[in-house]
Amino acid sequence: MYMWRKNPFISLFMGSMYNLPSPINISFMWNFGSLVGFFLVVQIVSGLFLTMHYCPSIDGAFASIVHLNHDVNYGWLLRYIHANGASFFLGLMYLHICRGVYYKRYYNTYAWLVGVLMLGVSMLTGFLGYVLPWGQMSFWGATVITNFITAIPIWGVDIVKWVWGSYCVDNATLNRFYTFHFLFPFLLVVLSVGHLVFIHGTGSGNPVGGFSSSMKIPFWPYFGVKDILGFFVVVFLFMLVVLFFPDVFGDPDNHHKANPMVTPVNIKPEWYFLFAYAILRCIPNKGLGVLALVGSIVVFALLPLGKVKFSGNLMYQVVFWSWAMNFCVLTWLGGCHVKVVFTYMAQVCGFLYFSLLFLLMVV
Repeated sequence: MYMWRKNPFISLFMGSMYNLPSPINISFMWNFGSLVGFFLVVQIVSGLFLTMHYCPSIDGAFASIVHLNHDVNYGWLLRYIHANGASFFLGLMYLHICRGVYYKRYYNTYAWLVGVLMLGVSMLTGFLGYVLPWGQMSFWGATVITNFITAIPIWGVDIVKWVWGSYCVDNATLNRFYTFHFLFPFLLVVLSVGHLVFIHGTGSGNPVGGFSSSMKIPFWPYFGVKDILGFFVVVFLFMLVVLFFPDVFGDPDNHHKANPMVTPVNIKPEWYFLFAYAILRCIPNKGLGVLALVGSIVVFALLPLGKVKFSGNLMYQVVFWSWAMNFCVLTWLGGCHVKVVFTYMAQVCGFLYFSLLFLLMVV
């Protein structure tokens, strides 16, 4: 055992995971980070196997998905693990961020900023992956979202043509999206390591707020057991979805091959983009809508500029939970058909989304 500890890699693992000094009062809310890391590994491994059967061309992409589902042994299982894994990965990341916002974990500025960057890269990776099946919603989602690049002054039209590799979403677009969808998860691994380094370098937070300099115990077995229990619960729910409700997060239109001549009635992205999509869609000006869309993510990077000491008073609780419920309403509105009443509701909720977050910075 002593010889093992002399190994620098084993010592690094023991110090950063096994023997990590952890605050004695952290709860199951601290499980979300490790679960996000687990699903990142699931996505990378399942995606690697999917690349062996996927054909990145507009003529063969949809057919390769059908072939995977019907002709490859357990190909359907592999595909649904990857498709639903994206929903669990980003869903758990949202919960992880909400926990950080609630306990004002952004006082660890560098770790927080790396986390916000990871959120942006994860959402971009999810969007690129959603295009790859080349179904109806994949094609039209790519067409609508990439067209918003034209809102960039002067160079917008040239940039979107460069992204497409053509004058519309075409074969070159699919190849480029496939390449970056494959590479970005490895960037996420690098960012995850940096995120952990910044967290462990300053000390883990706790429900009371602030850094803990005393009353710490080793991570294993006390909190390792909590992580394992949370892991089994989430994996059970994940496999329940994969095996019994594999299309619960999907869109029926994506079971049809992309047809540029037929536009779906309600074009919408995956559920984890709906809050931002609702903010984008409710603003009649294209440029301002794109700014609001980007701002809905960038605003988290501004939180360290505000009050960073966790108070947990009644006012803070009311503001946070109002923001959380407003986020859920925005997600629902993003999936609704375009109607005047829904547009007005989204405008109100979009205003509350930003104003409540800024209010959290001062209470």
